[in-house]
Amino acid sequence: MRNNSWGIAAFVLLVFGASLWGQSAPEKKNIALRCGSLFDGRGDSLRKNIFVVIDGEKIKEVMNSAPAGADVIDLSRETCLPGLIDTHTHILLQGDITAADYDEQLLKQSPEYRTILATVNARRALEYGFTSIRDVETEGAGYADADVKKAINGGVIPGPRMQVATRALDVTGAYPLQGYAPNVMVPHGVQLVDGADNARAAVREQISHGADWIKVYSDRSYRVREDGVLDDIPTFTLEELRAIVDEAHRERHKVASHAMALNGVHNSVEAGVDTIEHGNYIAEEDLKAMAARGIFYVPTIFVGEYVAQGRAAEGAPVWVKMIQIHEETFRRAMKAGVKIAFGTDAGGFDWKINPAKEFSSMVKFGMTPAQAIRAATVTASELLGLRDSLGTVEAGKLADVVAVPGDPLSDVSVMEKVDFVMKGGVVYRKP
Repeated sequence: MRNNSWGIAAFVLLVFGASLWGQSAPEKKNIALRCGSLFDGRGDSLRKNIFVVIDGEKIKEVMNSAPAGADVIDLSRETCLPGLIDTHTHILLQGDITAADYDEQLLKQSPEYRTILATVNARRALEYGFTSIRDVETEGAGYADADVKKAINGGVIPGPRMQVATRALDVTGAYPLQGYAPNVMVPHGVQLVDGADNARAAVREQISHGADWIKVYSDRSYRVREDGVLDDIPTFTLEELRAIVDEAHRERHKVASHAMALNGVHNSVEAGVDTIEHGNYIAEEDLKAMAARGIFYVPTIFVGEYVAQGRAAEGAPVWVKMIQIHEETFRRAMKAGVKIAFGTDAGGFDWKINPAKEFSSMVKFGMTPAQAIRAATVTASELLGLRDSLGTVEAGKLADVVAVPGDPLSDVSVMEKVDFVMKGGVVYRKP
């Protein structure tokens, strides 16, 4: 009986196997995006009636006619663009116009709760059309950004691909929380370091816990001099800054420098940082050095306008004056040939506000709509070191594509109306 059972089983397997061998595997279909217009990032104009063919997570082909056998997503009334890149965000922050706004988050919200909010912000960023972001520190929430990045990469939560800076660095007495009694221990929004050796150790620590970038705060305490120059107090000594940059570069990581005014920018450029964040005032010689050395400028215009009145009402009217100085600097940076990348400081303003408002700010300060969009695609991908895979819509690149209902080259504000989002070949939002 036992031998007979084995014989029957073998017969069934043989017949079943033969039936499978006689069938071909189902043909895998590509996805084709039918774009009414396409801004591919390779030029400054729109291509009409284009099909973008997606194979898995990558772009297979960009065609003028419909490909045979593909599943077509109709975006014929839309303008398609490369996935947007925001190179300056804070997903662990919910807006900080005033010191009280900031203190509330660090003193009354646990890191765990802030991380929950960060997952919501990550999803918002993706739905706004930002398929990649560089998050430049957690503002007192430790290494939570590295964990959010891990959760996104693991498919646990939706969000943009991320590069993270974890805790950031500043010197004693220069970063909030400040103003509390000496005997009251309070958290700080950054990792405090003093001295070149301690700075090197902090860089190593942050990289070991997942930092892709090292972020430094290079200046504070702003004032406008009589000659119109935005002055500041530098934080790190040049020796400390050089140690940070040297250690980061030695470990093949880059350095982003919060530098808003004269001395902070100059010291950062001298130390060899990779990006200048904010840069409300940059001296002419430093602009020339940035252009020559390929140091990126991430101006974050909108946030300065957003916080100015609130901070002026709290006793810091310099923030209102800084807006005009910022515009003049931006225009000089364009003229000097500095690489300008799109960054918003989202988190410095509420995440319920669309960070794409930065496009209109960049155009107001002198860019064409095409230049502003390229700052958020091609140039931003170069800043991230990902130009081979992101920034343009062309064969071989990752299938990061967004779409807007209108012509962004005629009205750049339509970039605030992204209604289709694809990241790595996966659709996250449809019109």
